[in-house]
Amino acid sequence: QFELVESGGGLVQPGESLRLSCKASGGSLGSYAIGWLRQTPGKEREGISCITDDGTTNYAGAVKGRFTVSRDNGKNMVYLQMNNLKPEDTGVYYCARAGFVSNFGSTLRCEYDQWGQGTQVTVSS
Repeated sequence: QFELVESGGGLVQPGESLRLSCKASGGSLGSYAIGWLRQTPGKEREGISCITDDGTTNYAGAVKGRFTVSRDNGKNMVYLQMNNLKPEDTGVYYCARAGFVSNFGSTLRCEYDQWGQGTQVTVSS
């Protein structure tokens, strides 16, 4: 069965960087748009970024300019490079498979039907 597993989280200080990885098994990751979401204390789970099979991306305003999503379909991997991390970036980060994608006029929308178990990111000084 199709499964997503996140890795790469950890404890860092503000201003430092992390790269999260999402590996798919039981199917071809390249067949899907893949998103990153996070659950932060006191907030609802929020979408961070989504990348389509052809490389089109979107980003939440809170992370735009600091985070970069990429994919390597040959390795069945998606990555989230997180630079200039802030304490408010703390949370559990999930990758997810998109079951619905809309891409019109530079507006990309992804809706998800499956996600991994998450990896903890803590940003603290």
